[in-house]
Amino acid sequence: MGNRKVLPLLEPIELKAKIQAWGRELGFEKLGVSDIDLKLDEARFGAWLSKGFGADMAYLDKHGTKRFRPDELVSGSCSVICARLNYLPTDVQTVRVLRNPNKAYISRYALGRDYHKVMRKKLQKLADRIAQCIGPFGYRVFSDSAPVLEKALARKAGLGWVGKHSLILDRAAGSWFFLGEIYTDLLLPVDEPVEPACGNCQACMKVCPTQAIVAPYELDARRCISYLTIENKGSIPQALRPLIGNRVFGCDDCQLMCPWNKYAQRSELSDFTPRHELDECDLLALLAWRETEYLEYTRGSALRRVGYWGWVRNLSVAVGNAPKSVALVDKLREKLAEESLPEWLREHLDWAIKQQTCHHKKPKEVSQNKVYKLRS
Repeated sequence: MGNRKVLPLLEPIELKAKIQAWGRELGFEKLGVSDIDLKLDEARFGAWLSKGFGADMAYLDKHGTKRFRPDELVSGSCSVICARLNYLPTDVQTVRVLRNPNKAYISRYALGRDYHKVMRKKLQKLADRIAQCIGPFGYRVFSDSAPVLEKALARKAGLGWVGKHSLILDRAAGSWFFLGEIYTDLLLPVDEPVEPACGNCQACMKVCPTQAIVAPYELDARRCISYLTIENKGSIPQALRPLIGNRVFGCDDCQLMCPWNKYAQRSELSDFTPRHELDECDLLALLAWRETEYLEYTRGSALRRVGYWGWVRNLSVAVGNAPKSVALVDKLREKLAEESLPEWLREHLDWAIKQQTCHHKKPKEVSQNKVYKLRS
């Protein structure tokens, strides 16, 4: 991006105020500015990876120091504009679906349009508006799309604090929001981080179905349902399958249990309205999808990330945890007859059939009633 942008007409503080006003017009709930000093977060991230908590997500360590030094990722960066966008759709059931083992629970962020596209489009519009005001400047927009330490930057920009579940929390908005960034060569006034307010609460840690939050602010991805059902590209450990319940794409339990989310604001954006009734679909209906239907119904959706085989894998785990059903077993056997299935997927389907047809009592899901008691 070259040298830092000189602003001949506007003082930096005035420009920042305009950027925040434009951001609100575009639908962002809050914008802040961070500097690019992430040395402390780099050390924490390295310690986390050294414990193996990153599982097999090799991309987390792929780009060297670029994740922690914005000016190496985008030359000339000296400020980061951080934005927050609510995503929880209006009139969407959460607990009722989790309660029903015949339904498929999909993390609420993935029910509508792929948020990466929504966020980047809005950030680009904001960058265009800045350029209209001051002329060309150096920048690049991001939304979970590059080696960017999003939560650390959001914390430094005053968008919230990092909760014990490792998500960003805000007193007035909880945690049901997406994050996005504009790396820029504009030298803007930075915001102050907000004071953490988790206190002694450990609700998110206690409710996690697989006990993946191994210590305050420390998540072991190897046990996290979001990792297991999305980023994980192979087999899900058998010992963890019964604990996954009917969650077929991600998990929201720690957010559902968090007391701060009683202040969460619902999103009015049509982009995040559930598609194809995915907010409360029956397992049987989803298992009936062939690959062509999966590709059709997940077009433009974050659900594409897991791929068809991963989708069937996740459904088979949920079916293995569901009440016995001849119709579900028949669908599992139909899937086994499909061509070119990888061996790890066949093993999941066989496991689900065994769970459906054997007579032993299935283990209860960890802590789930606590979520229901709070949010039902």
